[in-house]
Amino acid sequence: MRPRNPRREFAFVLNDVARMLRTYADQRARRLGITRAQWAVMARLEHAEGLKQSELAEMLDLQPITLTRLVDRLCANGMIERRPDPNDRRAKRLHLTPLARPLMDRLAELGQDMMGTVLEGFDLATIERMIGELARTKENLKTAIARKPAEKTAAAA
Repeated sequence: MRPRNPRREFAFVLNDVARMLRTYADQRARRLGITRAQWAVMARLEHAEGLKQSELAEMLDLQPITLTRLVDRLCANGMIERRPDPNDRRAKRLHLTPLARPLMDRLAELGQDMMGTVLEGFDLATIERMIGELARTKENLKTAIARKPAEKTAAAA
């Protein structure tokens, strides 16, 4: 048996947690008649009304065509609307509709309930520490992604 490798184990555990969170969110969102992807779109718009689709696609790391389908479905269901961009006649800005507000309240409650379940048994200090460490991990990844492939890291040298 190979000795434990915490660096490798971290990647596996993080991947498993992310996958399980997506599955859990899918199950819970379905109860409210939406998908996790639709929930993500609406949540982003709730925090940043008036985004262009291209901006939203980048934030959600979605292909533009994938986001277009999601937005079309949400528009058809009356949850979001496209409004003209006052600075660019060709562009549209995305906004939640008044019909979406009660659903957003229910989704916020759902999210709180989910996190209560996921973080059961953790004290606030531990949760804060995990957030800090994951934020640092995220920054390391941003730096690595932005680095040109020819650049070598200290670990690779």
